[in-house]
Amino acid sequence: MSKIVSLSEAASIAIHGIILIARSSVSLNVLQIAEATGTSKHHVAKVMQRMVKENFIGSQRGPTGGFMLTADPANLTFLQIYEAIEGRIEITRCPMDKKVCPFEKCILDNISNRMTLEFKDYLSKQLVSDYLA
Repeated sequence: MSKIVSLSEAASIAIHGIILIARSSVSLNVLQIAEATGTSKHHVAKVMQRMVKENFIGSQRGPTGGFMLTADPANLTFLQIYEAIEGRIEITRCPMDKKVCPFEKCILDNISNRMTLEFKDYLSKQLVSDYLA
């Protein structure tokens, strides 16, 4: 089935994982995050290490180890998390990345441009702290 907009599994793990970690009063390990998100523990481990590298979370090894939030949830946006996984969102005028259009008016009416701008705007306004209650 086709989807117009979808998050990659990695981006979904990153956003959901960070919120789970931020909500927890104790550190969460890979297995706990994998179970809560219904994803592979190997994929969670890879994504969470990326989040550690970005300094959004910290990690501690060992049987009582896990991940804890190091970034301020009031200053951490979904856009920052998303772009840490997927790279910067590119705003283009043409959905086909063509420099020259054979038509006077875009046959898709630049819908992909508008959707991308709205998606980026939405992610930039969502703070981790908004999901802690």
